[in-house]
Amino acid sequence: MIDYGKNLFEGTARYYSQYRPIYSASLIRYLIKKFSLDGKGHMLDLGCGSGQLAFRLSDWFEGIVGIDTEPEMIKEAMRLSKEIRVENIEFFNGDLDKYKVNSNKSFKCVTIAKAFHWMDREKVLETLYGMVSNEGGIAIIDNYSPNKNLLPWQEKVNELVSLWYGNERRAGNSTYSHPTISHQEIVANSKFNLESYQIPTYDQMWSIESIIGNLYSTSYGSKRFLGDNVNSFEQHLKEELLSIEKTGVFKEQINTKVILALKN
Repeated sequence: MIDYGKNLFEGTARYYSQYRPIYSASLIRYLIKKFSLDGKGHMLDLGCGSGQLAFRLSDWFEGIVGIDTEPEMIKEAMRLSKEIRVENIEFFNGDLDKYKVNSNKSFKCVTIAKAFHWMDREKVLETLYGMVSNEGGIAIIDNYSPNKNLLPWQEKVNELVSLWYGNERRAGNSTYSHPTISHQEIVANSKFNLESYQIPTYDQMWSIESIIGNLYSTSYGSKRFLGDNVNSFEQHLKEELLSIEKTGVFKEQINTKVILALKN
């Protein structure tokens, strides 16, 4: 991963597992069909977070490896795997190079969901090329939409985040700016073959609680950045959101793209 300092997602794991939107059934069906998943072979979930995508696909592989550099995420993933009794997922705390030192496993499918932008993308693809089996590939799942028209409630959330957290987007011990070269271009310039697919849009419903919880699940919105202002921030956000929608229920259309790096 690119070095933003240690503890990029410190303090976010519990919120991540509870409040991040689940991956759509359309996405899962697409991956099953695209990679001809049949319960055999192995999957690697790189930047697995607390394991949501790995859990959704656990019935479709002999085994899954989830890798994440944040210790709290791996701890939460392991807790959840025991809770829901999933036994074919191995979670590893560290980066891809560290994992590869002690493993020569071949993977039918690699997923990188909402995490590729944190990584040294060219290096990761180069490393994965030798780890992906022939006719296999990587699914880079991303919903980054810089030109998306924000709804009034989303604009209000962003306004209050800037007010309470500051104008610069934090990332660990540094600040974050999105890569200027697209994921597609990075894949096109690699050894892999590029394809892409747009998952059908769907509506995500939000409550005030889940909006706050999702914010706390992010690297820039970690609760720890608020210090003693947590209650004041939450009260301010609740008041502003209820002034926009008194029911406290908000809707968002989710657009998800799958960028494929295929080894044919």
